[in-house]
Amino acid sequence: MEAINLIFNPLKEFINDNSRLVKRCHKLDHKDFTKVVFRTTIRFIVMGFIGFIVKLIFMPFNNIIVGFAWVND
Repeated sequence: MEAINLIFNPLKEFINDNSRLVKRCHKLDHKDFTKVVFRTTIRFIVMGFIGFIVKLIFMPFNNIIVGFAWVND
C-alpha cells in the first residue's frame, strides 16, 4: 500500500495543481491581446536593431582577422 501511495500521491497533486491553473486562466479580451501584440512587435524590432548594430560593429573586426590570416598564408 505504501508503494502505491508513493506513485499516486505525486500524480494526484500534479493533476490538482494543473486543474487549479486551468481554472485561473482566462481568455484575453481584445484590449489585452492588442497590448501583447504591440509589446511583442516592439521587442522583435528592438532585438533586430540590436542584432544589426552588433553585426555592423563586429564585421570590420572579422574582416581584419580573416584578411590578416589570408595575407599570412
